[in-house]
Amino acid sequence: MEGLLQPTHLFFILLIVLIIFGPGKLPDLGRGLGKGIREFKDAVRSGSAPEPPPPPPSEPKKMEEGSAPHTS
Repeated sequence: MEGLLQPTHLFFILLIVLIIFGPGKLPDLGRGLGKGIREFKDAVRSGSAPEPPPPPPSEPKKMEEGSAPHTS
């Protein structure tokens, strides 16, 4: 016994899945499984990459005309 999942094991697992769910449900199962894997990958990617810092302001705000700076 070299490994847990040998080709004959995989064949029997696929055969049992085909018998249980039937050929009509297999595309739906594959689509659902693919969507779940895709969402998991997206969540892992977004969680591991740090968000970039916000860009610094390009220009300081100008004071309005006629208003004097506050000095305390």
